[in-house]
Amino acid sequence: MTRPRLSSRAAEVLRLITDERAPVFLTVQGNGRRRWGCWQSGGRPVALPTDECDALYAAGRIVLGDPVVDRAKTMYRVRAAARGASRSARSALTA
Repeated sequence: MTRPRLSSRAAEVLRLITDERAPVFLTVQGNGRRRWGCWQSGGRPVALPTDECDALYAAGRIVLGDPVVDRAKTMYRVRAAARGASRSARSALTA
């Protein structure tokens, strides 16, 4: 099965996710609001486009790590999915 071609915007997001120098996280607030972002050099947080990240996740191109939960939010480390990984193997995103 071949994967659909990525838009240039989605390809750039996936490139950022595969770059270990800028860790990418998904933050789910207590009210269900989701924010995808990464940390750039100098400790600056940068938001990533939610629609592109959601589409990459739904397509099985990215996976979420174990949740880190506090009172107000849950954070997940985001990584690129291994090539050939089953879509059913990824965890469900629940908000």
